[in-house]
Amino acid sequence: MWYFSWILGVGLAVGFGVLNGMWHEFHLPLEDENEKAG
Repeated sequence: MWYFSWILGVGLAVGFGVLNGMWHEFHLPLEDENEKAG
């Protein structure tokens, strides 16, 4: 059942990456948001 641990590891890595990206998106300083919009 090596594939079970492999899928679990890849799933956790992808999930962590998605959560990390979302966290950065919602925790940016307001100055950066204004620069992007402008």
